[in-house]
Amino acid sequence: MKSILIIGLGRFGTHLCTKLSKLDNEIMIVDKEESTLQELLPCVVSAKIGDCTNEKVLRSLGVGNFDLCFVCIGTNFQSSLEITSLLKELGAKYVVSKANRDIHAKFLLRNGADEVIYPDRDIADKVAVRFSANQVFDYVELGKGFSIYEIAPLPEWIGRSILDVNVRVTYNTNIIGVKNEDGMKLMPGPDYIFEPGEHLMVIGHQNDIEKIVRKL
Repeated sequence: MKSILIIGLGRFGTHLCTKLSKLDNEIMIVDKEESTLQELLPCVVSAKIGDCTNEKVLRSLGVGNFDLCFVCIGTNFQSSLEITSLLKELGAKYVVSKANRDIHAKFLLRNGADEVIYPDRDIADKVAVRFSANQVFDYVELGKGFSIYEIAPLPEWIGRSILDVNVRVTYNTNIIGVKNEDGMKLMPGPDYIFEPGEHLMVIGHQNDIEKIVRKL
């Protein structure tokens, strides 16, 4: 469980708050509009109405006591930048700021953000990957060019074993799980026989997995 401050309760901030609450974190939320706070009151330990570009408001929150501070303002970049900078000046341990553009991310990182997230871009990327092929069911970026894909086995794999296909050598990827109607089987052995209708969890470099995806 972590102590988390969320500033800005737009769509992203609201969804973030709800999910973090379900994961049993202690959350404080701040927004200029009282109406945006009301529906989230059951999810948080504290809520405050205030303009966090005002240093006095931020100082009153005790930002140094939180494990994480999220700046989720997406419509006013200047406010996001000012709040990010003030948080660090006031001793925030770790600041995560929302960005909509690469240039915004650069300024946020230079002015105190420990990490920048692009929720709109990340969702768009994931949707594009998933729907560009008929047999891609999910996709997660791991960083440094590596990803996990949930895909169907290639038609030529059906009835053959992992060893026979030689997935690691031939495709430079690893199968870390198999999903079927019986559930998930993690780390299948080399003798595992591919079956129609199942989903494979494949990990590897993005470029290598895309070579498999193109054959689906």
